[in-house]
Amino acid sequence: MSVQSVKAICMMGMTSDLDKVIRYCGRSGLFHPDEAPSFQMNMEDFRPLSEKNPYAGPLQEMREAVSSVKGKLQFAEGEELDTAPEEVLRYVKGYSERLRTFSAAAVQQQQAITDCQQKINQVRHFIGKDLNFTELMKCRFVVPTFGRLPKESMERLEALSGDSSVLFFPAEEDAHSCWGFYVTPIQKKKETERLFAAMLFEPMDFPMDAGMPEEYLERLTKELETLQREQQRTEKKTAAYLSAEQEKADRYYTRLEELDAFYAIRKYVYVRKNSFVLEGWIPADKAGAFQTALDGMGSVEYELIDGKKKLKHSPPVILKNPPFFRLYEFYVKMYGLPNYNEIDPTPLVALTYTLFFGIMFGDVGQGIVLAIVGALMWKLKKMEIGRILVPCGLMGAVFGFFYGSVFGFEELLTPVHQALFHTEGKLLEVMEADTINMIIYGSVLLGFLTIVVSMVFNMASSFRRRDAESALFGPNGLAGFVFYVAVFAGLVCTMLLNIPVMTPPFIICFVALPLLLMFLREPLGHLVMRRKNWQPENWGEYCMQSFFELFEMCLSYVTNTMSFLRVGAYILVHAGMMLVVFTLAEMIGGVVGYSLAVIIGNGVVMALEALLVAIQVLRLDYYEVFSRFYIGEGRPFTPVTARSRTAPEKK
Repeated sequence: MSVQSVKAICMMGMTSDLDKVIRYCGRSGLFHPDEAPSFQMNMEDFRPLSEKNPYAGPLQEMREAVSSVKGKLQFAEGEELDTAPEEVLRYVKGYSERLRTFSAAAVQQQQAITDCQQKINQVRHFIGKDLNFTELMKCRFVVPTFGRLPKESMERLEALSGDSSVLFFPAEEDAHSCWGFYVTPIQKKKETERLFAAMLFEPMDFPMDAGMPEEYLERLTKELETLQREQQRTEKKTAAYLSAEQEKADRYYTRLEELDAFYAIRKYVYVRKNSFVLEGWIPADKAGAFQTALDGMGSVEYELIDGKKKLKHSPPVILKNPPFFRLYEFYVKMYGLPNYNEIDPTPLVALTYTLFFGIMFGDVGQGIVLAIVGALMWKLKKMEIGRILVPCGLMGAVFGFFYGSVFGFEELLTPVHQALFHTEGKLLEVMEADTINMIIYGSVLLGFLTIVVSMVFNMASSFRRRDAESALFGPNGLAGFVFYVAVFAGLVCTMLLNIPVMTPPFIICFVALPLLLMFLREPLGHLVMRRKNWQPENWGEYCMQSFFELFEMCLSYVTNTMSFLRVGAYILVHAGMMLVVFTLAEMIGGVVGYSLAVIIGNGVVMALEALLVAIQVLRLDYYEVFSRFYIGEGRPFTPVTARSRTAPEKK
């Protein structure tokens, strides 16, 4: 339940051994490269190994060629290929060219089929008309032009009815268009074309030997059948070639991916004459195997340094959590990874999110359905949120049992409660006045406990970062912790328990003194850290600024605690929404109508409430919990590996 330890590794050796080092680093899947100058103090004589990646282009071409014929490439899992790069490039070039040939033929054939289908659709508008395309186009003094005219242009065409030099002959009409042809003297061809173009006339091109429309349609139909047979033959040839070459192509693709990944490491290599330097990060628990491999590489020397000694270089972060907590890393990564010397908040998020969701969503039936939906979302769509909904839905079912709610039916579990808890009715009557008060007080108490835990996390995290100001004197440090707990406990004892604890000594020691420490937190923090310039440059300006900040802090304690009232509010909202559903169902009446109303109402309430609760609980974690102790500016540990084709970005 923490950030996994990493070690910085500096590898040095002769350039003749560089390929062996890079090959092992890439194949191990453990090496996160980093800039050597950020580690080394003296790199004046070294220069980056600037080389063009010869594998990026062929790799992209191979992917595009396979995609163009709707094929697929897969990694040859479990194989370590040592095929020579020259052979790989030679095969990939031939393979890609062959696929591009198939693809070009398929594109050409599809275009021919599309053109043929378009001509068939065009000529069908002239079927049954006493026309002969060939005879019309042989006319010596007039020019016929076939096409489609929009219906809205027909009025403009009628205006030309008095012009004997332009005649339009309609063939077929529908609600939007009119198909036909116009004739005009050869001398006025261009003028008439401009006129019809202004009327949005779409011309059709028929060949001189088209003959009668019926004859031309028969020719086109046969031509289409021939083209489709050719297309099928090409598809079969392509599929056969892909099938025959699949295994070999996958192996060479895997090797090419690997070679390309190795160049992601070469970007971080620095050289001087015949020597090189390569630095990066590896998991601490894998350092032994890494050392053993490097020990057998001739001239290679290396140095391992604990990540805690390289904090200024921001060691990459690997989260290490048990399976249940690991589900909630999704939310942590959305906010930002923890820094290497920061506490991983995933366990706290897992516990608070699941608990709050269950309290707010409490319903046995709807909780179980939500868990099933979440499992399907993950199983079918691999949606991370689906995995989170499973425990949340089950927790909602648990709290729904205590509320006695099953799909909104509030009395189904009453006999069970009476048998188990020896009560007269249900264990909790959510809508009763006494229960509502208990829910309100419980929500405030839950908020208080959550904020207190967040403060403890802040103190622990601040001490790890050696930030004494935040750990001891900050609003979420020791001073803020004492103040908040004292005020809350004092108000509860005085107002609810009639215990007069708010005495002058109590107020001075646990309220006024912590406020003073928070007021002076900046100079006190500098003093504790033994910094020379601990005093503010201007005490008057500092006091004014600190006063308003302290006032804002005090308000935030109240507003943040009251923010947790939403937890209790959603318990009441759920009961109220289901009451509306059953009221509508009774108004509809009838067995079928009542059942449909209840089923549909449950579905709507469940979907709406699940969405709102998920957002509100996440808001509580982000704004009321994370804001107290979490920075979240860490960078992920992204080892170079051909299998996932991931590599850290160069800084």
